[in-house]
Amino acid sequence: MAEEEYIYTISMAKAKTIPSSKRTKWATHHIRSFIRRHIPESDRIWIDPKLNHLIFSKGRTHIPSKIRVRVIHFEDDLVEVSLPEET
Repeated sequence: MAEEEYIYTISMAKAKTIPSSKRTKWATHHIRSFIRRHIPESDRIWIDPKLNHLIFSKGRTHIPSKIRVRVIHFEDDLVEVSLPEET
């Protein structure tokens, strides 16, 4: 199996029901669970620091309503999640 690349848009609309002080932690957990749902054989999920910076860009309590990510699934079941603008 060669490496596969996907582009996903992840909705963060449910974050409004999460307590405001826990929204960024929930967002990273939500991204990981979204990736596990779409790539079930993923053992390790690595989130790029630039994506993490985007989540925290407006502070802990105000996360973006949608996040567009690029997912690369490598042969050794490592999954890299980053921003789609990067190469």
